[in-house]
Amino acid sequence: MAGAPRLFGPPGYRGAQRLSPHGEGIMEFGPILSSLRRNKVGAALIALQIAVTLAVLCNALFIIEQQTALSRAPSGVEDEASVFVITNRWVGDSGDLAARERTDLAALRALPQIVDATVSFDHPLGGPLLSMGITLQPDNPRSGTGAAVYTVDDHAIGTLGLKLIAGRNFRPDDIVVSHGFNDHYSSLSGVVVTQAVARALDPGGNVLGRTVSIFPGAMTAPIIGVVDRLQSSPFAGDSPFAARSMLLPLLWADSQIFYVARAKPGQLEVAMTAARNELYRISRRRIIVGMQPLSEVRLESYRGDRSVALIMGVVCAILLGVTAFGIVGLTSYWVSQRQRQIGIRRTLGATRGTILRYFQSENLLIAAAGSILGILLALGANLWILRSIALARLPWIYLLVGAIAVLVLGQLAVLWPALRASSVPPAIAARSA
Repeated sequence: MAGAPRLFGPPGYRGAQRLSPHGEGIMEFGPILSSLRRNKVGAALIALQIAVTLAVLCNALFIIEQQTALSRAPSGVEDEASVFVITNRWVGDSGDLAARERTDLAALRALPQIVDATVSFDHPLGGPLLSMGITLQPDNPRSGTGAAVYTVDDHAIGTLGLKLIAGRNFRPDDIVVSHGFNDHYSSLSGVVVTQAVARALDPGGNVLGRTVSIFPGAMTAPIIGVVDRLQSSPFAGDSPFAARSMLLPLLWADSQIFYVARAKPGQLEVAMTAARNELYRISRRRIIVGMQPLSEVRLESYRGDRSVALIMGVVCAILLGVTAFGIVGLTSYWVSQRQRQIGIRRTLGATRGTILRYFQSENLLIAAAGSILGILLALGANLWILRSIALARLPWIYLLVGAIAVLVLGQLAVLWPALRASSVPPAIAARSA
C-alpha cells in the first residue's frame, strides 16, 4: 500500500532477514529504521509524548516523595498516638486564670488513665507558632536565629516525652505566670532550646549555661537545657527552622489555652472522655472547643501536602494512560497498513514470535529516543523548579526509575497490536496480490 511503512524496508532492500534452518528470521534494525523514516511524524510524536511523560513523571514522583516525607517528619513528641490536646476557652469572669489552670492540671494528672499533663498557648503540629529571635550576642541580633516559642510549665518535657540531651528540666520555681502577650519580662530563670537552635547559635552546640537575649522585648535568660527535637510550625517544611524551637517557663493564663495530656498506652479514648468529664465537673464556666489526639492534628496539618501528592499522582496516571493509548493507536494503525507485508513475511516462514519481536523492537527504539529526550527535559524542569520553589536537586534514581517505567509501559502498550500483527495469516499476502 502506497505511503505505508514497510515491514521489510524500502523496495530492493537486501539483508533485512536471514533465515535460520528452522525458517526463523533473525531481526535486524535496518528495516525498522527504514520503516520509521517513512513515518517520521508518527514516530516523532510518540517519542515526544514519551519524553514529556518522563519529564513530568520524574519531577512529580520527586515532589510526591518530598511532600510525604514532610508529613512524616518527626515532631519530637515521643508517642503522638497517646498524646491529646484539649482546647479550653474560659467564658465570663473566670477570676484568677492561673489558679484555675493549676486546679485543672492537678485534676488531669490525678486521673488514672493519664501519665502527665501541661498547659501552653499552642502545641506541636498546631499551626504557625509565635516566633521570636534568640542570640548569644545582644548587641548583634542578626547573629542569632528565629525560633518557635512554646510557653510551658515543668511538666511539658515529661508530657511530650521530649528527649533531654543536655542540662535539666524546668523546676516548679522556674515557672512564671504570664497573662498573655501584654506581659513583658526582663529576665527568666532559664530557657530550654532544641539542638537545632543550639547549633544555630554555636556550630559546636556548646550553649549550656550561656545567657541568651530573646527579642523583641530584650529578655535575657540562661540556657538550662537542650532537647533533641521539638518541631516548629508544620508549615516550615524542610527548612532549617522546622526544628528550631525554644521552651519558655511561662504558665500562660489567658482566656484560651491548650491543655496537653499523655494517656497511658491503650487508654487514649478512655482518657479523653475522663478528661472532658473532669474539667466540666471542676467548672462549667468554660467551653471545650475541641479535643484531638496529636495524630489527628498531624493529619489535619499536612492535609494540603497530601492533597498536592494526590493531585500529582493523578496527573502522572493520566499522562501514563494517554501515552499508552497513543502507542496502542499508532501501532494499530501501522499494523493495519502492513497487512500485506506481514502476510508475505509469514509466507516466507516467519513465525508469530518473529513478527511480535519486530513491533516490540520498533517501539523500543522509539521509547528509547523519547527517554533520552525526556531525561534532558526532566533535568531542565528540575532546574526551573529549583529556582522557583527551592526544591532539592532531582536525584538520578528518579531518572532511572522513570526511564524504566516508560520503557516497560511502551512494551506493554505495544503488546496487543503486536499480537494482532503476529496473527495475520500467510493467505493475506495471496489475497492482496
